[in-house]
Amino acid sequence: MQGRLEITIRDEPPTMRDVSVKKPPLAAHRGAGTAAPADLNRTLLDVSRSTAAHRDLPSLLRDLRRVLRGVARFDRLALVLHDPARDVMCLHTIAAAHPALRTTVELPPPESPSGVAWQTQRPVVVSSVARDTRFPRVAEILAAEGMRSFCVLPLTSSLRRLGALGFASAEEDAFAEADVERLQQVTGQVALAVDNTLHHEAAQDAQQELARERDRLRLLLEVNNALVSNLEPRALFSAIAACLRRVVSHDYTSLAVYDPKRNAFDMSAIEFAGKGFVKEHMSVPLDGSPAGTAFAAGRPVRLERADLEGLSAEVARLLLAEGIQSMCCVPLTVHDRRLGTLNIGRLGSEPFTAEDAELLAGVANQVAFSVENALAFQEIAELKDRLAAEKVYLEDELRTDYNFEEIIGDSPALKRVLHQVETVAPTDSAVLVGGETGTGKELIARAIHDLSRRRERTFVKINCAAIPTGLLESELFGHERGAFTGAIAQRIGRFELADGGTIFLDEVGDIPLELQPKLLRVLQEQEFERLGSTRTKRVDVRVVAATNRNLEEMVAARSFRNDLYYRLDVFPITLPPLRERPEDIPHLVRYFAQKFARRMKKRIDTIPGDAMAALCRYAWPGNVRELENAIERAVILTSGPALCVAVSEFHARAVPASGGTLEATEREAIVRRLRESNWVLGGPHGAARAWASSGRPCSPGCGSSASTATRCEPPADISARDDMSAWSRGHPRRRVALNPLM
Repeated sequence: MQGRLEITIRDEPPTMRDVSVKKPPLAAHRGAGTAAPADLNRTLLDVSRSTAAHRDLPSLLRDLRRVLRGVARFDRLALVLHDPARDVMCLHTIAAAHPALRTTVELPPPESPSGVAWQTQRPVVVSSVARDTRFPRVAEILAAEGMRSFCVLPLTSSLRRLGALGFASAEEDAFAEADVERLQQVTGQVALAVDNTLHHEAAQDAQQELARERDRLRLLLEVNNALVSNLEPRALFSAIAACLRRVVSHDYTSLAVYDPKRNAFDMSAIEFAGKGFVKEHMSVPLDGSPAGTAFAAGRPVRLERADLEGLSAEVARLLLAEGIQSMCCVPLTVHDRRLGTLNIGRLGSEPFTAEDAELLAGVANQVAFSVENALAFQEIAELKDRLAAEKVYLEDELRTDYNFEEIIGDSPALKRVLHQVETVAPTDSAVLVGGETGTGKELIARAIHDLSRRRERTFVKINCAAIPTGLLESELFGHERGAFTGAIAQRIGRFELADGGTIFLDEVGDIPLELQPKLLRVLQEQEFERLGSTRTKRVDVRVVAATNRNLEEMVAARSFRNDLYYRLDVFPITLPPLRERPEDIPHLVRYFAQKFARRMKKRIDTIPGDAMAALCRYAWPGNVRELENAIERAVILTSGPALCVAVSEFHARAVPASGGTLEATEREAIVRRLRESNWVLGGPHGAARAWASSGRPCSPGCGSSASTATRCEPPADISARDDMSAWSRGHPRRRVALNPLM
């Protein structure tokens, strides 16, 4: 080869010499002999055998170092390959007795002797590493390994330029031109072996990539088949976890669904045979949790033990207690909407790779659509069940005979109650309605609901005394399928049914003591769990309770929780018994008479005076309910236009509330009327004028002088509708159906 440079070692610094492939005259070299042709051929044969026996470059280079030491003296053999993607020379493999370099070295071609040899396709020989200035980084590496001279030969196959093969020696000027020539004769075979090995490695990499792609597609197909064939969410997740476990080795799989109302995750499904610290449907906060980290970042997150220890959420501590050492969490995203995360974990310390995270992300894309559909179907099912329950409930309400158009009565006692209703209705505060049985507590609760902002939602009632103790919890809070014997289907409780509306707890004093803490939690936190479920439900419900018992005495007797009593007794309303508002009796009698007459298709025009007097004198221990039943019985017995009332029946059953005589009852009524008029007897605001203007007899007895219907009935031109209460007249837009039956 022309252009050959011969370097003579003098005192001046050495220069790089370019040795041609043309055979030069052999020079003496520190006792080195010339290899005989037979020895060179034997060496070439050994090189051929070595290249055929090895499929990986490190073992090939170690064997070549042994074989080529018979051609030239060297202590270190290095393979440097060119990376065309980045145009750098990469130190691939070193074969030496004690290599000091443990890191990858990458240099641009002009800064590396291998790069110069690769570009020029000529050998590069440096006689003294210590005096070389052109390749400082290479000189530093060789000096650190004790090398004092080196020779670099281009490595080129028939298809491409691969890089260079570098020989280094612990002696200076170790490579004569004859040595370089002999080494060049074997580099062709080495280049072919290296090229074959690189092709083999590339083929293996391609095969592995194809295998990974095949596994990924197979996994996605299996997941898709699982999504199609499994409609039940729990079975679906188990199938997905089994598919995923065959491709990515792991021990823990969980699905965390984000709940925006609580800003937390619901661990909706877990596949893990652990110690039980991490449970399904447990609430996991967004901040400081593994799932929250991936959810907030919007990309896969790989966590090791140190990362889990650095998280602040309790679930991270529980995972470590379960033995989880590494995790990979991937967000579930559909149309830029994040639904939750898919999480896997390992008990061993081996971390998850980027390929694992990429594969899990592909599965998460399919699972996300399934989760979105499941959430939509769950919401539809809940709304459907709720609508069905509301339909049944409202049908029962329609069958219930509460169709009063107006409030019946205008006594001061009733007006005070209605003023309290008007005051508390716009708020969401709890109301406790007290009073004797039959005074109309449910209708007061309905009036509160109808005047509140919740009037467009459901008014749900439940009689706590009418339901067996063992079923009351299920009736109030609902139950899951299989929660107890006979629970063959999921049931929505009354609190869920009343979400956004009002629930009326009648006879609240009869709630068992063991159920009262759960009711207290609903009042305080507006949340509960169905019977047999660990999932917390949140509701927005206004509670109106009623009782005819003395809750204060029950609290003192420790049969009713005092904290629950204080929660219910935010705004107490006490309904007066009918005996304390006798002036409302004529209104109620006329209303009930017309109501039952219409129902029975009868015509009743008058109410005899003696009958009205008897009804007004009676103490009515059953209050309005008893009065209604008495009028219904009278309408049944009536065959003409006048109401037929068995007056003797009320004389015989007249039991004044005070336990005294009729005179005592009359005295009570007169004194009450005087108190209301501030003890003023005459004048426009006196008790006499108020009594006369009410259209009633002079006393509740109205007895001996009440011989005609005109004494005990209003004028004929005044109807029941015209005689509505002052409260209704003051609010003409309100049509509160206040039926004082309870």
